[in-house]
Amino acid sequence: MNDNVIEITGITKFYEVGTQVVKALQGVNVNIRKGEYVAIMGPSGSGKSTLMNVIGALDTPTGGSYVLNGTDVSRLTDDRLAEIRNKEIGFVFQTFNLLPRYSALENVMLPLIYAGVSKQERIIKGNDAIAKVGLEDRASHKPNELSGGQRQRVAVARALINTPSIILADEPTGNLDSKTSVDIMRLFGDIHAMGNTIILVTHEEDIAQHAHRIIRLKDGLIESDTVNENITPAEVV
Repeated sequence: MNDNVIEITGITKFYEVGTQVVKALQGVNVNIRKGEYVAIMGPSGSGKSTLMNVIGALDTPTGGSYVLNGTDVSRLTDDRLAEIRNKEIGFVFQTFNLLPRYSALENVMLPLIYAGVSKQERIIKGNDAIAKVGLEDRASHKPNELSGGQRQRVAVARALINTPSIILADEPTGNLDSKTSVDIMRLFGDIHAMGNTIILVTHEEDIAQHAHRIIRLKDGLIESDTVNENITPAEVV
């Protein structure tokens, strides 16, 4: 039985910059199984951000195939890509990307509006997602009334709201202090323990050590793909 949620085969991504062709990805192959917790690492220019954009259906590859939960994403129209992003992928960004005029609950419910879910069901699911990240008492607060860690928790709740195939986190602790970063990584550990597939893109070695598998990129190619034998426990403070 194939339990891969992601199958990337021979993915390339080339950009034209003036008269030069930049080869950001040069034939990447990677499978990620349902329920895995994977970190993607690499220095600036390694291709990790490009690979993240392909996985997140934010960019289309030049060549190769990308199958997400049984759908060949690399062949879809822009409209279908938008549907895939909303339904199959929960995004968590370094900058939180919350709407300042909306409450925490309203921010969390946004993907459900795009999915056409009724208001009553949105409220039920939104409150459930807020509870999962421990922010029930902050549901009515706007982003400027929340700490950085609380804002990132709202972003995580929003990522969970549509029960996506994968949670894709891009430098999720990049704007947080060290103690808050530990709290957020503990939250990711809890989310993974609930059976979610997590893909963490980071340049920080200590953050990557929370993942169970680490993929390292260099010059648009996978340099190594290893099981993490020294996982940082999620409950460590």
